[in-house]
Amino acid sequence: MTSEGVPDVIRRAGELALERKAHDVMALDLRGINTATDFFVLASGSSDVQVKAIADHIVDELKKEGHRPDHVEGVGGGRWALLDYIDFVVHVFHVQAREFYQLESLWGDAPRTEFVDGDAGEASTESPE
Repeated sequence: MTSEGVPDVIRRAGELALERKAHDVMALDLRGINTATDFFVLASGSSDVQVKAIADHIVDELKKEGHRPDHVEGVGGGRWALLDYIDFVVHVFHVQAREFYQLESLWGDAPRTEFVDGDAGEASTESPE
């Protein structure tokens, strides 16, 4: 667990998404808000191919680090890939699907950590207003 309370595996999922040029990568801390999972990691791709590449990269690399998803859905379609790791769920959206579903708004009361591209894997944590 990092000093900001975001587990290392969540940060790693964000970094892996950025490695495949995902944008608007963030984690929503759902602890105390949702009983189904602790975190959502959200990322966007500009095309169906990119959405699939981001999702595949996260699954492959986290598997090498000992984290296997319990359930994977939608990777072949390229619009919305859901990677369910029980304690966290990674959602990789095509930009248009993310705008439609607006999970950030739905879970607007959740503290969020935004991941930015860079060597240090920097992240900024924001509390909801």
